[in-house]
Amino acid sequence: MIEHLSHSAFVINLVRRWAGQGFFVCLFAVATTLSHAQTSGQVVQLPFFDDFSTVVNNRPDPKLWQSSSVYINNTMGINHPSVNVATFDGLAPNGLPYTLTDRFAAGSNDTLQSQPINLGGLAPADSVYLSFYWQIRGLGELPDEDDTLKLEMRNNLGVWETVWYQYGGRPDNNFRQAFVSIRATKFLYGTFQFRFRAIGRSSGAYDTWNIDYIYLNSKRSLTDRYIRDIATRQAVGPSFLKRYTAMPLNQYLINPAAETADSIRTDIVNLFNNFNFTSFRFTTRELVTGRLIQDTQTQSKLIPSLNSQVLSARLTPVTGTFPAGRVVLKHTFDVLTTDDQNPSIPTVNLRRNDTISGVTVLDNYYAYDDGSAESATQIGRLERWAVRFVLNKADLMSGVYAYIMPFNVDQTGQQFTIRVYANDKGKPGTELYYKTFAMQYPPARNGFVEFKFDRQVALTDTFFVGYQQISEDELSKLRLGLDKNSPFGSELFYRAGPGTDWIQNLKTPQLALTGAFMIRPIMGGKGAEVVLANPEEETDEMKVYPNPTSGRIAWKHPAIKKLELFDLNGRSIHVITPASGQQTADLPGLPTGMYLIRMSNSQRSVVQRLLIN
Repeated sequence: MIEHLSHSAFVINLVRRWAGQGFFVCLFAVATTLSHAQTSGQVVQLPFFDDFSTVVNNRPDPKLWQSSSVYINNTMGINHPSVNVATFDGLAPNGLPYTLTDRFAAGSNDTLQSQPINLGGLAPADSVYLSFYWQIRGLGELPDEDDTLKLEMRNNLGVWETVWYQYGGRPDNNFRQAFVSIRATKFLYGTFQFRFRAIGRSSGAYDTWNIDYIYLNSKRSLTDRYIRDIATRQAVGPSFLKRYTAMPLNQYLINPAAETADSIRTDIVNLFNNFNFTSFRFTTRELVTGRLIQDTQTQSKLIPSLNSQVLSARLTPVTGTFPAGRVVLKHTFDVLTTDDQNPSIPTVNLRRNDTISGVTVLDNYYAYDDGSAESATQIGRLERWAVRFVLNKADLMSGVYAYIMPFNVDQTGQQFTIRVYANDKGKPGTELYYKTFAMQYPPARNGFVEFKFDRQVALTDTFFVGYQQISEDELSKLRLGLDKNSPFGSELFYRAGPGTDWIQNLKTPQLALTGAFMIRPIMGGKGAEVVLANPEEETDEMKVYPNPTSGRIAWKHPAIKKLELFDLNGRSIHVITPASGQQTADLPGLPTGMYLIRMSNSQRSVVQRLLIN
């Protein structure tokens, strides 16, 4: 093999091999291949197989792949072959777009490149094939028609050649299997490499492709499409909790049985064209103390060929005392198969994809998301979103965790507001608190930034948390992370603008947003000033009079910093910024009719209907 040759013998062999191809071509090939052989480390032997079930920090296995920005996850794919996919989405390893200086920037971005693979000594008759599954979009964004996903192979001259490609623009929820023959002698050498490369927008997660179940070996054929493998697949869920994906421990312990879901599930898929049997073990372990909460085993079940089957386990509520003040539960399905004795892929233990886990955190916050954003949602300046939460006992709120997805331009420092609302017959009501924050990006993909309140908000039962855009610039709209896999979309509420009603997501034809926002209220704070809101009194003070008015208004609240007049379509007409002590103002000459006026102090704002006659 090449890696065993001395440098001099290696060069002589290359020169003999490439004689007649030109002196400079020969020198280039020698330099390229020798440099690669010296720096790449151990050459991978056939078979080459990866289903991405072996992953560290959401990155590909370094034994098989060079350093890459592709995102290994189990949330972006739809009906993928096995647990985890490799996602190409235009984001660097830190979760930021490759560029935030040009929103139209496009080109080559995510690349997944193999380590050197030994195909030396093979001939076309050895029937070498590379197979893989691919999917366009998944739960991400659909690539445009001129965006591409390419499979490229490095020939023995060090030149990358495109051997397979797909264009965007054609949505498809299925994973398609591709078979690529490697018969040309220019690819049958000792440090062969292949790579997948996505070409599209570089200023955000505009274009999404998923890859899974890659298998390269000799002695294959076009009928060699089925691997004798049973694999876990769907993320464990939907949640250990009935109403949330995470909640404060002290709120959970009030009634663990009522808060714990009846069961939790995943699914497995039989990737072979024959029937098979399997059983599974389900465990829940508390990771802070190491305590085993639950351990059950299910009898064997028949799985039809090329089909999937749901695995479900009844859940045991968590009770007791927890000195650490937090609980981290790991729920594991371990499918019992004989994949380690599978002759389909010699030397590869297919038991690697037979185990799948999920985690539930009981700490100091509520969440409806699973910690991963498949998409994001942006709103206009006058629009508002709010998320509903229900307490088991009165509590204090001290801030939020939020994930804002980077997109188009660098929005660091841009201002937005977080608002807390009381309950009004199941919808957001009186505004209890608001605070303006400067936007921050998290240090990593799907990271959360803590936005702390300057005082705590006292809450008794149901409350709502929302955010509002401040800038009118289309390029400055913030994109709040959206977990498309969440089943709690009905907890979202939307208001189109001042004076309009709140409407509930998934309950009205106008709103059908799938998923949950990645915004998490932080509860149980101590030591800060507490807001004991008296909404009726404050709202009564924050109003203008007379109403109706002929053009002059006055107000009692001395802390009002800004008054803004809107028409009923939400267009801003006039802004008043009072001087110190000012409590009256004249409005510009306006047609008779109904208007909206928004009054703001340093903490909150109130909207009032105002009739001008």
